[in-house]
Amino acid sequence: MSEMQAVAKVLGVASPKTPIDLITIVERGLPLASLERVCASLAPADRRFKFSVVSKASLARRKEGKRLSPSESAVVARLAGIWAHAVQIWQDEDDARDFLNRPHQLLAGKRPLELSLANEIGAKLVEDLLGRIQSGVAV
Repeated sequence: MSEMQAVAKVLGVASPKTPIDLITIVERGLPLASLERVCASLAPADRRFKFSVVSKASLARRKEGKRLSPSESAVVARLAGIWAHAVQIWQDEDDARDFLNRPHQLLAGKRPLELSLANEIGAKLVEDLLGRIQSGVAV
């Protein structure tokens, strides 16, 4: 399964044929169910985690249209990509979740999930770290 297909699976959307198709899906706004799926994967015991991704007020407004905004969708897709990559490496959801929620010395003691949520730069640092782990580079 390609990275793009893995992200689509986590999001619960149709598998895109090209990366541009996935961009289009995100730009149109992901369904609220995508947020629920990603949050259930990343923090299954934390019912409030979704409010770290989309504010409670914004989420209440989105319930009517049943879609996230493009910017909210981008964050959800970013988290789905990090999750899919971590699961691919560890081959176990609990181990992937443990990695994402444990402070890491190469991330200045921050948790990978925390940096992935913060912004695109943080997510890039986490993706780079995952790439190093996948390649067998000392971390």
